[in-house]
Amino acid sequence: GKLVLVTGATRGIGRAVAIGAAAAGAELIITGRTTGALEEVDDAIRAAGSTATIVELDMKDYAAMPRLAAVIHDRWGRLDGFVANAAILAPLTPVTHLTPDNWDESIAVNLTGQWHMIRALDPLLRAAPAGRAILVSSGAAVGSRPVWGPYAAT
Repeated sequence: GKLVLVTGATRGIGRAVAIGAAAAGAELIITGRTTGALEEVDDAIRAAGSTATIVELDMKDYAAMPRLAAVIHDRWGRLDGFVANAAILAPLTPVTHLTPDNWDESIAVNLTGQWHMIRALDPLLRAAPAGRAILVSSGAAVGSRPVWGPYAAT
């Protein structure tokens, strides 16, 4: 089977992708900020007939990403698929009302964290026979959505 890493796997799209990939026979590596939520997804993956390795990961912990890639390399030697789904939504308010911390966190997680992760995983994806990366985006980036500034920008 294929080995697939899904970030932001504890809710929404990430959870659905992880469970769907498991049902299709993939082995999963799932990341999220809380172990409890990851364990719930792990239970669903097992119910779908597959296995998962859970990794508690904050997308702002850039140093953790090369370490994760090294562990994947040592254990599997490759990564067949990567779904970059993790993101945060800043308060829905005009951008002039956001705090600098709101803005900085959105950029750190939704943009910079994704760059660090794909950079760390690229050699593993290239080591797979047909490695693929899917970076999840949002319609907020292409339409007019008032008060969605940081999310749309990232």
